[in-house]
Amino acid sequence: MKTAQSGFTLIELLITVTAIGILTAIALPVYQNYTKRTYIAESLSLVGSAKAAVTEYYSSEGRWPANNLEASLADAETITSEAVKRVAVQPNGAIRISFNEKVKDNGYLILVPDMGGNSIMWECTPGTLDAVYLPKRCRS
Repeated sequence: MKTAQSGFTLIELLITVTAIGILTAIALPVYQNYTKRTYIAESLSLVGSAKAAVTEYYSSEGRWPANNLEASLADAETITSEAVKRVAVQPNGAIRISFNEKVKDNGYLILVPDMGGNSIMWECTPGTLDAVYLPKRCRS
């Protein structure tokens, strides 16, 4: 009586391990890009209150606030998230979002207010971030 052996041959195991390695090499960079884009999109939501504060200041004072204090915002280092290091209002009313290493260490994105007619529109400039990570409205 013959006994049948079950299991994988060495060649089958090598092919399977190679296929998994190739898939991992492709999937990992795609996933990392996805997470960076998610962090940047989250940062644009985080600055919603800062945009409102700058807009309100401009409406009442007729000029842009020079910093977070003038705009009645918390200190720049206290406005953070998992990937955002700080959110600072600049003298021209622009809002600079600085990131940590989860996006790009010391990388930043700037939202610039633009008076378009009777309302303020916010233009996104990429700063030091690669365009591939930015939302479509921020790409040049």
